Amino acid sequence: MIPMSLAAIADAVGGTLSEHADPEAVVTGDVEFDSRKAGPGGLFLAIPGAKVDGHEFAAKALAQGAVATVATRPVEGPAIYVDDAVAALTLLAKDVARRSDATVIGVTGSNGKTSTKDLLAQVCADLGPTVATEGNFNNELGHPYTVCKTAPDTKYLVLELAARGLGHITELCTIAPPHIGVVLNVGISHLDGFGDIETTARAKSELPRFLGPNDHVVLNADDPRVKAMGEGVEAADVYFGVDGPADFTAEDLEPGDGRHRFTLRTPDGTADVQLNLWGRHHVYNALAAAGAAWHLGASTEAIAKSLSAAGRLSERRMDVFTRPDGTVVIDDSYNANPASMGAAVRTLGQLPTEGRRIAVLGLMADLEAQSEECHHRLGEQAREAGIDEVIAVGDGTQPILTGADGVTATHVPDQAAAIALLRTRLRPGDAVLVKGSRYRTWDVADHLRAKEETDQ
Repeated sequence: MIPMSLAAIADAVGGTLSEHADPEAVVTGDVEFDSRKAGPGGLFLAIPGAKVDGHEFAAKALAQGAVATVATRPVEGPAIYVDDAVAALTLLAKDVARRSDATVIGVTGSNGKTSTKDLLAQVCADLGPTVATEGNFNNELGHPYTVCKTAPDTKYLVLELAARGLGHITELCTIAPPHIGVVLNVGISHLDGFGDIETTARAKSELPRFLGPNDHVVLNADDPRVKAMGEGVEAADVYFGVDGPADFTAEDLEPGDGRHRFTLRTPDGTADVQLNLWGRHHVYNALAAAGAAWHLGASTEAIAKSLSAAGRLSERRMDVFTRPDGTVVIDDSYNANPASMGAAVRTLGQLPTEGRRIAVLGLMADLEAQSEECHHRLGEQAREAGIDEVIAVGDGTQPILTGADGVTATHVPDQAAAIALLRTRLRPGDAVLVKGSRYRTWDVADHLRAKEETDQ
């Protein structure tokens, strides 16, 4: 974090210093709410939870070198007392962002946010000191937590912006106002919060509408709802795409073994890119990252070099590995929605293999009334992609089987049953995709990973 005295922090969060706190003591380390990560010069945030109360670990954090604790009730040692610890973290993040000279880049979309953020973070790291959201820690706790990691020399702050309803992205933008905004796509997801895809589009459009006349927005020209977000915004806009005219495009696109290569065209010229990430959808993510990096002053050649060198940073996202028996596994099990599921089964369909292609598919959550239709369509996509066998896991996934008519398809009640079935079905040389909404296929992926040999 940017060094701040306890007095300055207390002022920023509207807190009160305890009698043991030295107002002149300076926090130079990270803000942490997990006492195991608390370290020298840091600030410990004591959050009361349903199962664990952070206040009980304040003494441990101080023993590990934390300067003080932000708490809502009395604790041992120096403390700053507040009414709400999470609200205090948000206020502190706003103050850190105000003190920083870093260029802030916000990334949103229905899917691909984490992968694009990871790509962009690696491109930015080649340009200067960069802080980025870890994993998809992109909510009301993770967002300010990331902002507070900004150091005095941080040049770029890459933030993933998530939303489950209207106004959420605007709230996140007020914490660390972006200078560059990236909108990837609008799809069917979190319908429990949005209700319909048009409301989802309105929520994602909060990012470009937040930006000012000196800011920049990078939009997907191939998604009509995203393309329309450029109308009437104050920020200067550029577009990326594959299927039609755009400022950032992928020419001479070749699928290779699933890790695509293409010629990146920008307003300044062209350069060759060979992605290390699996799936055609990553071409869009790469183009979005290129558009943002171009606004930072990176050359086309430098962008292409960074994209070609970039790897997967976040777990359970298109993680392709080979087991000792030659089985290739695609672990994309972190989360799922209709667009990302479709992209995953198409990637499996394109993966070179001497054996069969098997898709283990869990429930896509939060689809409300559209759940049956979306799962049926997923079965159709599996058939169209040339998948040889489908295993649908858990209640609500039965429509996958009707959609996959003509494909060997089995419904199992839970992950244990899926694992048992795989033990009897898998043969050396097969390729297996594992994907579902959070937790719903993790055990299956972990079972396959237990016999992992090499990453691809």
